[in-house]
Amino acid sequence: MRDPGAEGPTAEKFTVDEFTAVSIASRVRSGALSPVAAVDDALGRIEQRDPRIQAFVRVLGERARAEAEALAGRTDLASLPLAGVPVAIKDNVQVQGEPMRDGSAATDPQPSASDHPTVARLRAAGAIPVGLTAVPELCVWGAVDSPGVITRNPWNPDRVPGGSSGGSAAAVAAGMVPIALAADGMGSIRIPSAACGVFGIKPGRGVVPSELGEHSWFGMSENGPIASTVEDAALMLSVLADEPDLGQIPQSRPLRIGVAVNAPSPILRVDRQWASGVEKTAALLAEAGHSTSQTRVPYPPNMTAAFARWMAGTADDVADLDPALLQPRTRRHAAVGRMIKRAGLVRQSQVDRIEARMRSFFSAYDVVVTPSLAQPPVAALPWSEKSWISNVVANVRYAPFSAMWNVLGWPAASVPVGMHSGSRTPLAVQIVAPPGGERTVLAVAAEIEHRQGWLRHSPV
Repeated sequence: MRDPGAEGPTAEKFTVDEFTAVSIASRVRSGALSPVAAVDDALGRIEQRDPRIQAFVRVLGERARAEAEALAGRTDLASLPLAGVPVAIKDNVQVQGEPMRDGSAATDPQPSASDHPTVARLRAAGAIPVGLTAVPELCVWGAVDSPGVITRNPWNPDRVPGGSSGGSAAAVAAGMVPIALAADGMGSIRIPSAACGVFGIKPGRGVVPSELGEHSWFGMSENGPIASTVEDAALMLSVLADEPDLGQIPQSRPLRIGVAVNAPSPILRVDRQWASGVEKTAALLAEAGHSTSQTRVPYPPNMTAAFARWMAGTADDVADLDPALLQPRTRRHAAVGRMIKRAGLVRQSQVDRIEARMRSFFSAYDVVVTPSLAQPPVAALPWSEKSWISNVVANVRYAPFSAMWNVLGWPAASVPVGMHSGSRTPLAVQIVAPPGGERTVLAVAAEIEHRQGWLRHSPV
């Protein structure tokens, strides 16, 4: 199958099936493909496609080529799981020698002295960072823009690619890189993966090093992969977790699957096509031999635990930054966070109550499937110039399904399942499992991919 978005010289090098991390690494290990050719191809795709999308804030061109040349001379090349694979890095983790701006004019412009542990593990596995991807300021928001620049959805540039890992998801969806590093504090892997029609998984707490901001938003934030295939994401996750077995997706045994389309709040509306995507996926899984049953997730009566950590975590992240250089919406968010901290609203007891409720609920299920989003991604507008309340309301209305699983630290993934006829953007389902369930989530996602598949790249 030829990549529908490929044009010019890139179309001659890789078909869609060849432009995966698994395929590239296999060919590099065997000597059939040079790391330099793999990197040059990715850089060419970025040059051709990114002007329309604005997924990257920094392209590492000559540095990436130099790393590829050095990699080609490594004596252990044949053993590297990600040998020669171009990877995009979300601009909220340290990349040695590059500034980590985290989407903000208030952050340190000096180059980072060392790699974040996730970047170090990717490099050790043979992956080559080719660029840093765009994020909203301090990764707080569900749309990605900065003054004068809007990152757009590759399927429909009038819509956002989600956030905060919107640059990473857009880069993969547009076929610029096969895999990208992302991070998820309130859905920031799953939301953009859903908006852009790619696969993304947030691992459970402690599986992958987090070390994001002051305290990873009180433990809500995790690093993880975004990819165009489940197999690629599993391979990347195995490297990030330093657990090779995670790269081997088990065959899905008959599972008890709960199917829930109820919104986390009665004031929120779930778009009919997003709900239908869940129902059609449930029918597909039932045909595969799983036991599926309609249910309702017993969400807590309010999401104080998530909102308190979101805002108070931002307050801690900006503590040493110049407030005059922050966007007004972020200043307000942090100010509310400081009030939350003074009121003592970040409490472990909140998490304990939710966990007890969910442990009881999951006693009847191995995984639960929900919509990934409640509404299509919002319009691609200069959200960084809009008010704090308009940003908060827009985020919550379209993406309410993710945050609770960050509070708990449970694994969850977003899997593409179709297209929304109105917004002309992808549909997706969220798969959630209790702690330790990453392999089960991957297995169910791989079964969906095998049985109905999805277009891996947008036409660009």
